[in-house]
Amino acid sequence: MNGMDESAAPRTVVQRGLHYDELAVGDRFLHRPGRTATEADNMLFSSLTMNTQALHLDAAYSETQPFQQRLMNSMWTLATMVGASVAQITQGTLVAQLGLSDVSFPAPLFHGDTLYTETEIVDMRLSASRPGQGIVTMTHTGRNQHGAVVAVATRVALMTCREAAQEGSS
Repeated sequence: MNGMDESAAPRTVVQRGLHYDELAVGDRFLHRPGRTATEADNMLFSSLTMNTQALHLDAAYSETQPFQQRLMNSMWTLATMVGASVAQITQGTLVAQLGLSDVSFPAPLFHGDTLYTETEIVDMRLSASRPGQGIVTMTHTGRNQHGAVVAVATRVALMTCREAAQEGSS
């Protein structure tokens, strides 16, 4: 009655990202759900990272500044964008993050805003020195709930190829 074939054996499904050879330049991933930024996120992240910037922590001071309210810590925004991509792209398939570049924050993110992340695969090549692995360049873009771009970053990752991963698990 549940729409499943009663004679079919139950499956075991392991959630993972995609291997190098399951990606293609131009692929675009919309990571959902979004993440609503809270005051607690900002305070804890700023404190944990020893970032005492008053624009993140001091409401009275921030009211005297151009945005007239506290800004979300931009490193929180960057980390949350990368984190949002893990389940769809790199969970269990990442060997190493090789670098981040071209990071920009064209608009502010505030407490109460919801961050939506998308990732585009912009370049790929097999590793010359690590057989069974490939280098993937992706661009993460973060938008608020109104569609305004609040962050962009280019990320380069070393990822496993499917065949090499299957050989390693047998």
